[in-house]
Amino acid sequence: MSALQHSSKTGFDRVDRAARLSVAPMMDWTDRHCRYLHRLLSGQALLYTEMVTAPALVRGGALHLLDYNPQEHPVALQLGGSDPLELAKAARLGADAGYDEINLNCGCPSDRVQSGTFGAVLMKEPGRVAECVAAMREVVDVEVTVKCRIGVDEQDPNIVLPTFLEQIRAAGCRRVTIHARKAWLQGLSPKENRDIPPLDYDLVHRMKAAFADLHISVNGGISSLDQAREHLEAGLDGVMIGRAAYHQPTDILAAADPLIFGTGQTADPIDVVHKMVPYVDRHLAEGGRLHQITRHMLGLFAGRPGARAWRRALSEGAVHDGAGPEVMLQALENVAPLAEV
Repeated sequence: MSALQHSSKTGFDRVDRAARLSVAPMMDWTDRHCRYLHRLLSGQALLYTEMVTAPALVRGGALHLLDYNPQEHPVALQLGGSDPLELAKAARLGADAGYDEINLNCGCPSDRVQSGTFGAVLMKEPGRVAECVAAMREVVDVEVTVKCRIGVDEQDPNIVLPTFLEQIRAAGCRRVTIHARKAWLQGLSPKENRDIPPLDYDLVHRMKAAFADLHISVNGGISSLDQAREHLEAGLDGVMIGRAAYHQPTDILAAADPLIFGTGQTADPIDVVHKMVPYVDRHLAEGGRLHQITRHMLGLFAGRPGARAWRRALSEGAVHDGAGPEVMLQALENVAPLAEV
């Protein structure tokens, strides 16, 4: 039974709307603690997990990787893999866990991902990606989406990307996020590939014109809400922001609800810190450590007076045995209230 048959009861419209602004899946960064923090800053933006490999879930039984807090909704699970049957099983596990969307990674260029024959290397096999999408859609009621590059290595994006989109659309994918930079699988590190080769936003906009029925989001190099609004006003359906949303979460997410979604108010990061206290208490009661959460909070006051002292106090204090929310509250004393800035 296809996912599209269930759109009326699974909230596709809600998740499509949330995808106007999303926080990119980022390995070692967008864990459940990070996502909880981001949700306190924006009640509307779509949040993504770190990439979880299908083999880890299906063969390794690592179901703890699916843990999340219900307050994170709408939240999407990103899967890595290339075997349709295995991805279908992993997608079913994700849907059963309550994720609002299952996303297939076709954009990560790391050596570890390439060795598993998934990530950006799948741009070379659009037929296989289409099979994976179809297999996942067959077993879940939530939306199956794809995050891809404009191409890899010596491919001509103007030829490769339309073909790729045609094939995944034929398989039933109706929402795609395009990282507007080609991935180099050899000769560049993933870090170098963040800046080389240049971004091609125009190509992504042309794809929206050519595939008007697809919900297309752009990703790559976007570092402000003003830039996001420019892409939306130019006709794209969504914008995905990665590193800027992590390192300056307040700049990207605090005003997202009123500016991007037209609802709610701008969040105050000082209030957000106080709202994190009960979350921290629960985490510590379950045997966790403070720094597992606060490492994601270092950029909350980026660009504001006291930001450096906040980071230092949090970094130094959170690693001590027995450290609790009082470390956050003491660090907060270094930051001036918004009204005084």
